[in-house]
Amino acid sequence: MSLKAKLLAAQLPLVLGLLLLGGTAVRIIGQLGLSSQHILQDNYRSILAAERMKEALERIDSAANFRAAGRPDKGDAQGQPNLELMESELKVEEQNITEAGEQEAARTLRELWTAYRGDYLAFRALAGEAAARARYFEVMEPSFLRVKAAADRVLEINQDAMVLKSEAARRTSDRNRAFLLLSTGMALGLGLLASVTLTSRALRPLGRLSMAVRRIGEGDLDARARLEGHDEIAQVGRELDTMADRLREYRSSSLGELLQAQQSSQAAIDSLPDPVLVLSVDGRVLNVNQSAESALQIQLTGEPLARLEPEIRAAIEKVRAHVVSGKGAYLPRGLEEALRLRADGGERRLLPRATPLYSEKGAIIGATLVLQDVTRLLRFDELKNDLVATVAHEFRTPLTSLRMAIHILAEATVGEINEKQADLLFAAREDCERLQGIVDDLLDLSRIQSGKVEVSPVALSAKTVIESGAAALEPRAAEAGVRLEVSLEEPIRPVLVDPERIQLVFDNLIGNALRHSHSGGRVELSAAAQDRAVRFEVKDHGEGIPPEYQERIFEKFFRVPGTKGEGIGLGLYISREIVRAHRGEMGVSSAQGEGSRFWFTLPTPA
Repeated sequence: MSLKAKLLAAQLPLVLGLLLLGGTAVRIIGQLGLSSQHILQDNYRSILAAERMKEALERIDSAANFRAAGRPDKGDAQGQPNLELMESELKVEEQNITEAGEQEAARTLRELWTAYRGDYLAFRALAGEAAARARYFEVMEPSFLRVKAAADRVLEINQDAMVLKSEAARRTSDRNRAFLLLSTGMALGLGLLASVTLTSRALRPLGRLSMAVRRIGEGDLDARARLEGHDEIAQVGRELDTMADRLREYRSSSLGELLQAQQSSQAAIDSLPDPVLVLSVDGRVLNVNQSAESALQIQLTGEPLARLEPEIRAAIEKVRAHVVSGKGAYLPRGLEEALRLRADGGERRLLPRATPLYSEKGAIIGATLVLQDVTRLLRFDELKNDLVATVAHEFRTPLTSLRMAIHILAEATVGEINEKQADLLFAAREDCERLQGIVDDLLDLSRIQSGKVEVSPVALSAKTVIESGAAALEPRAAEAGVRLEVSLEEPIRPVLVDPERIQLVFDNLIGNALRHSHSGGRVELSAAAQDRAVRFEVKDHGEGIPPEYQERIFEKFFRVPGTKGEGIGLGLYISREIVRAHRGEMGVSSAQGEGSRFWFTLPTPA
């Protein structure tokens, strides 16, 4: 039997219960209808006949009164039809005897009616008004009252019987209603019980099938459904058993190879000296190497990342989010992104980088994160910075003496010099100035990297700040044949600024703009209010910056390949750090052939 047939058979008890209930209801309704019909057949016609007989008797008595009153014509016209009506209705009553005592009452009524009709016919044959009147009161009226009383008796018997039958019908209705309710409850209860039982039996194999599927899904390939029968569930069970057999055979044949491949992969990961974490899309730790277990104290059980320091956990989450969002591999911008890890052997610095994991269909299913140990690199970088700072500091004193000596010679303070000597001294002085700028940049870099960039902001008008920055570079612009244009957008708001430090920013930005502007061109300086800050801009109309270098130009020692200029690539880096020390931001927008627009913001007083 198919599953559909079994389920339909399980509903059969409910159908039978409904049919039984319907049959019972039809029988009860039929009984109630018969009760009403019996009342109509047995009593209603007799009551109607008694009422009509009483009405006919009243009219016959009225006809006798007309004759006694001297109107025999009107009395005869009314009396004869009612005599016939009385006779016909009495016959109806005599043929519809249904109640106890009704036979005797009808017989009495017949006898009294026969006597009254004879008296009426004799009364109608009398001549003279006086004789008729005397006859009416002596004979007719008493006889009329006796007949009427007999008709009332017939009416009373049938009315009482009708009331009794109606009460009996009501009691029968109450009994049938209770029986119907009981039958309904029993039919529904038995039908549901039978249906549930049959449905459970029909679906019991489905439970066994579900259990087998769950066990197979958990890896128990020895689990079998082993269902008997020929319905659809049994067929699915047999197919499941066949699939489990083939899976077990496949595992037996390839399990060794898979285990070997997994062990090789794990060994390769464990051989890496840096901590490695494999993360899922939702942030779960799928695998770690031995270095991660020892350095980060990570276990695959429980919440592996919960015990990490908040800084490291936040960095791991940032890198994972970058990779799984489809932005590609995550590469750090510099050593400044290295994380601090406190270990027993001292502090370590780990630089995060990550690559995405792809499924066979090309979807991102996770990320592999490597925490590269850059502790030694940072130590080397610190040594390099210390060396640079020391060299720059040691250069400062002899360079100052050299600048002063060249200045004295160039001014002919110690004696006259010829034109050739003046040209050489002028070139030497320019090189000393350039060298002094490099030394100043190296010293500023040293202070920035040691965290000693200190600013002393005061409230100054944005107009004063930008005009001071332009005025310091006006002679250089005039020498290069470039026009400086300053524009201010009202309202001019004050800013919190360290004038000496910000002048260095203007020197770098305007100096770069002048180097990249042609003679006869212009450099535009502007200031405009922006939220709770003022935005300053320096715009040139030079060759612009290629897009791939627009972020890197703020890095240390970076210079755009192929560009002319002086310095060692520290000006923009130092400028951005100074702006950040003011709690501002710096950026650039540029298009090749259209020039560059450098901007920075300074906060306004609260």
